[in-house]
Amino acid sequence: MFWVTLIIGIVGAAVTLALAGRRVLFLWKLFKSGQPDPERVLQVKRDPKADIEGQVVEVMGQRKLLKWTIAGMAHFAVMWAFILLATVYLEAAVALLFGLDAKIPGLQTWAPIGFVQDTIALACTLGLVVFAIIRIKNSPKKLDRKSRFKGSHTGGAWVILFMIFNVVWTMFFFRGVEWANGNLDYGKGAYFSWLVGQPFKGTSHDTLEVLESIGLLLHIGVALVFLVIVVNSKHLHIFIAPLNVMFKRRPDGLGPAQPMMSKGKPLDFEEADPDEDTFGRGKIEDFTWKGYLDMATCTECGRCQSQCPAWNTGKPLSPKMVILELRDHAFAKAPYLLASEEEREKFTDEQKTAMQVDKELVGEDGVIHPDVLWSCTNCGACVEQCPVDIEHIDHILDMRRFQVMIESSFPSEAGVMLKNLENKGNPWGMSEMKRLEWIEELDFEVEVVDEKLPEDTEYLFWVGCAGALEDRAKKTTKAVAELLHIAGVKFAVLGPMEACTGDPARRLGMEFVFQMLGQQNVETLNEAGAKKIVATCPHCFNTLANEYPQIGGNYEVVHHTQLLAHLVEEGKLTPVTPIEENITYHDPCFLGRHNKVYKQPRDIMATVPGVKTQEMHRHKDRGFCCGAGGARMWMEERIGKRINTERVDEALETNPDTVSTACPFCLVMLGDAINEKKNEGLAKESLEVVDVSQLLIRSIKGEKEPAAAE
Repeated sequence: MFWVTLIIGIVGAAVTLALAGRRVLFLWKLFKSGQPDPERVLQVKRDPKADIEGQVVEVMGQRKLLKWTIAGMAHFAVMWAFILLATVYLEAAVALLFGLDAKIPGLQTWAPIGFVQDTIALACTLGLVVFAIIRIKNSPKKLDRKSRFKGSHTGGAWVILFMIFNVVWTMFFFRGVEWANGNLDYGKGAYFSWLVGQPFKGTSHDTLEVLESIGLLLHIGVALVFLVIVVNSKHLHIFIAPLNVMFKRRPDGLGPAQPMMSKGKPLDFEEADPDEDTFGRGKIEDFTWKGYLDMATCTECGRCQSQCPAWNTGKPLSPKMVILELRDHAFAKAPYLLASEEEREKFTDEQKTAMQVDKELVGEDGVIHPDVLWSCTNCGACVEQCPVDIEHIDHILDMRRFQVMIESSFPSEAGVMLKNLENKGNPWGMSEMKRLEWIEELDFEVEVVDEKLPEDTEYLFWVGCAGALEDRAKKTTKAVAELLHIAGVKFAVLGPMEACTGDPARRLGMEFVFQMLGQQNVETLNEAGAKKIVATCPHCFNTLANEYPQIGGNYEVVHHTQLLAHLVEEGKLTPVTPIEENITYHDPCFLGRHNKVYKQPRDIMATVPGVKTQEMHRHKDRGFCCGAGGARMWMEERIGKRINTERVDEALETNPDTVSTACPFCLVMLGDAINEKKNEGLAKESLEVVDVSQLLIRSIKGEKEPAAAE
């Protein structure tokens, strides 16, 4: 019996490893064919400690998955079962190669090990039950778009659950018979295996030998079949998710938009050649090897989709489906990509069609529909929620770059914004001299930089285009200026020397305009001697702090809520007058998810007497976008429900007297939606959207409305 078992096991293993190895080799070649991305490897070499931390926290600790408590705990149990039950397969290999009674001293005789193995296997089984319930309860057939599994390969997921269950029951069958045959030395430590073995007590030794051999082969056979399924399915993430976590970007928050790269180097616009260099992603072979790794790692869990503001308001964008469609296209085109020039010439037209050789990456009949590409607000909910650290925004932005810079294909209204940025230095096309008009409404002087910042200046106040030119945002600007004046903080503004940071251009995909504006601003800031900057707009804050270092601008940048919270804490600002209002706070995406500033705006409101705060059901890292990011502020929203309307509906559920925020874009978007609700009779006439700085100045000065807003 030993030799029969051994031959069957070895032959099965050889066939399986050959099939799996062939697939792994294909994937390796495909990943290797991607564009170079040397920074990913360099960051691992520079900071191996951060990589170890990522593996411990993200992979082993399942940090992101455990945010979804029940599903996270179930996945935690199943994942650790895979790791710990490898010891059972080690035991099975010993039994196969050396006989059923062979044992590894210490490992297979210490009862606590048997206890852990049985316990994690039972926890895994419970996890499978939880997964099954979740999938039935959230079936796309029942919930359609409300299901996070909409668009996922649900059939394949059920196959995997079935295969994991097979691993568990064959383990207990094999070990139960093993105990009855006297070959399981854990005793009652392996309590469930011992329990399964009870019905086999009294069976003849020869029969137990046969049953144990069958159980052994079944247990090994399930693993071998499982391996082939895994390397050919979405569950490949079992092996490559740790790699994706290792090579992810590592900012504190979502980080800056990446500079345009070509052949692994930053693109030089002055010397770039459209025929030789890569301008964004115009075809699947333009993606880097990390892009391919992202595609192959997607688990199809749909957490990104469930949080996406575009998907939640009836638009065609699903971050999950973008990755899956790119993946399927990459796999279809792979034989062509990996073929030599001679081999390509031999492909027939039918073969090329099957391989999607001539299929557009973005187009009406392309891999990605334009409406999908332009629905993205860059809010970062998808990246924040992804348990395997896929970088959806980077891929969407790179595809936008090709469409804008090479194809000149983008929503027409965004073209007006670009022209205004190029000609006037702001998205509205207003005169640069209008940037100083808000100062005239204050009763104190504001220092305007001529060439150099005065020596006693603590902060350069970056007002921003909205803060200087948009009426609602100007109220925030004046409130912040007055608060800094009251606190005795010396600050100055650039006035007409200030230009748009370039964020709308960059997030649209027009990198050239971003570079032009950015270099102009960096030159101005450096000549002025700016070291510390405070900004009221999270988009300006993010660009100045995270993206300008890419073009030589290195400054200490704070958001106004961070500075004001610090001044309140130091006692330089003291709110005294009660504001008896129920207030709900909206987290701006570029302040919250992009830069992890959640605490300070809430701290400011907490210091104002009388204020009662109530969170919307989606807040902080699960906050819902206002709809303005990703240059959407300057594009019409023609598909589905307006994102700002959806967000205001959530705010109204808290029955607020005031909605507060900390972003001029959010002020505009939420304000417009609230005005619509007022016209429909669905919101209080007194309901307003204000910046947290306006609440603070009201309490400090004892006014119903801040003086700056009059």
